[in-house]
Amino acid sequence: MKTLHLHLVSDSTGETVSLVGRASLVQFDDIEATEHVWRMIRNKTQVKEVLTGIEKNPGFVLYTVVDDDLRQILEKGCRRLRVPCIPILDPVVGAIGAHLGVEVHPQAGRQHVMDAEYFSRIEALNFVLSHDDGQSAWDLNQADVVLLGVSRTSKTPTCIYLANRGIKAANVPIVPGCPLPGEVMDTTNPLVVGLTKDPRQLVQIRRNRLRMLQRDEETDYIDIDTVSEEVNGARRLFNKHNWPVIDVTRRSIEETAATILQLYNRRKEQNP
Repeated sequence: MKTLHLHLVSDSTGETVSLVGRASLVQFDDIEATEHVWRMIRNKTQVKEVLTGIEKNPGFVLYTVVDDDLRQILEKGCRRLRVPCIPILDPVVGAIGAHLGVEVHPQAGRQHVMDAEYFSRIEALNFVLSHDDGQSAWDLNQADVVLLGVSRTSKTPTCIYLANRGIKAANVPIVPGCPLPGEVMDTTNPLVVGLTKDPRQLVQIRRNRLRMLQRDEETDYIDIDTVSEEVNGARRLFNKHNWPVIDVTRRSIEETAATILQLYNRRKEQNP
């Protein structure tokens, strides 16, 4: 097992450089990385503090800083410390500028401006929170996406992730013995998607949930036969209404959301 101190330096929130750093690290086996995230680095004093931190834990530096003076101080300091220092956006931004024949006008935090897209995401997040777990079913037709699934199929976190892409998502639980709200069947606007999961994994997740809540584990909620029938019943419901189904057993939230976005965009293209 090799160890690495990864310094992620940003003049904004640090989201971009963190994503690139993590996406790069997962390509290697047997590496234990310690992340040092330096956010909102916008003056010389802050850059010097970063260099002090790098000196204490030498490693690898990735950065997204647009101010030329600050970049030079950071790069010069890293050369002195003999640590690699990579500006992750430069190759892409430079290539796009060259391809279009336009000049680059860098600005810190430009991707986080409070524009119409930003407020659309906030509106979508508010919608998700007010339509979580079957709430406000009367308003379901205002949704872009409605997710259905039995308990612990990642409906809520998937909706929150979709909201960050500007998608108004609602989720409705499928509970044995309880009919779905009639509004689900009557919707004409949203894409309805069913989420399913391997019963054995569901049982394990539910058992961990009960233990965390210190609840009695002698319940049908984690009985494998009951859970299997619950999952099969949900699948029959999805098939009956021709709703697309996503098996989330081995999918991350991001992968599930990406598949939903593909279905949603394809539907929009077919029904403009």
